[in-house]
Amino acid sequence: MVVATGIVEIYIHESRSLKEKRSVLRKITHRIQNTFNVSVAEVGAGDHWKRSIIGFSMVGNEKGFINSKVDKLISFIEGMNLADIVNTHVEIVSMSDDTAGSAGSRETYDDF
Repeated sequence: MVVATGIVEIYIHESRSLKEKRSVLRKITHRIQNTFNVSVAEVGAGDHWKRSIIGFSMVGNEKGFINSKVDKLISFIEGMNLADIVNTHVEIVSMSDDTAGSAGSRETYDDF
């Protein structure tokens, strides 16, 4: 089993209030959920009206597939042109099939 978790920090240029920010965030999170079938939510910077931190997670059985899906998700957010990506942090954890609790491998990368 492969688990990916990530944080995407975004900057919303057109936002002039928390209400406008929430509207843009709703569009981004709903489109991500519908397109990639992943868990996604705002996880930080809730009181800032131009900035937000979005968290996501996904599970799969192949590391290459999950890595590709993460890259496509980040490109998808950029391609929406609703906000600029300021920073990303992704962790991919591979867990063994052994249910006895042996540890798997872990990969982390940041993109600035």
